Amino acid sequence: MNLRVARHTNNLETIKLFYIEILGFTELGHFEGHDGYDGIFIGNPGSDWHLEFTQSSEKALHQSDEDDIIVLYPATKNEYELLLNNLSESNIPFIEPKNPYWKENGSMFMDPDGFRIVISPLKINL
Repeated sequence: MNLRVARHTNNLETIKLFYIEILGFTELGHFEGHDGYDGIFIGNPGSDWHLEFTQSSEKALHQSDEDDIIVLYPATKNEYELLLNNLSESNIPFIEPKNPYWKENGSMFMDPDGFRIVISPLKINL
């Protein structure tokens, strides 16, 4: 099964720079003027998932709470430290998670749309 997480934004270029330049993902594709929408696909080549961000003339109305998060699990300790360094050098502030688990097992920050992201050094075992 493949996964696409799609979200509308009011600033596609800022989102693109954030997810590619700071978090290190790759632009997998993009489109312009598709039924009034511009968009970008972001992820890692060869993965079974990607993020899609779209922008149109309609304003995005985001509603999330403190427990709505995306969790990123870097593959190595070096990748984890590089991401934390990129965020710090880009003046992206870390915030305190509501969930105590993430206080102990990750670092939380917000993307340009105000959505929470955690970077965790833990390995996931499904």
